[in-house]
Amino acid sequence: MATETFEEIVDDFEFLEDWEDRYRYVIDYGKAMPGLDEALKVPATKVDGCASQVWLHPRIDAGRFSFEGDSDAMIVRGLIAVLRALYNGLPLAEVVKVDAPGELARLGLNDHLSAQRSNGLRAMIERIRLVASEAA
Repeated sequence: MATETFEEIVDDFEFLEDWEDRYRYVIDYGKAMPGLDEALKVPATKVDGCASQVWLHPRIDAGRFSFEGDSDAMIVRGLIAVLRALYNGLPLAEVVKVDAPGELARLGLNDHLSAQRSNGLRAMIERIRLVASEAA
């Protein structure tokens, strides 16, 4: 069910032998992501339940889901970029069917994120699923 972009991340992770390299990859992936316009960093786009500041701005265009996002923490910004690779471009009805924890487990993220980061990641996934289900 994962997008081609997410599959590329999975492939890249297979070549990275230790978690430090994977951690750097996620941070670099986040650095390469375009930032969220400051005007969109408002309470309505802020994700509660994250230790850092996180904003997600979803869009639905021609029945396809996408979102922009940002964070004040580099690793979280990278996680947002990974979630964008997982979800962006999917038909709206498919968004809620994505097994995000299962897909992210393929990257080994579950074993290497702090409890706070894991909770924040779950909060981001819940927000994405909620927006998609409300729009469907």
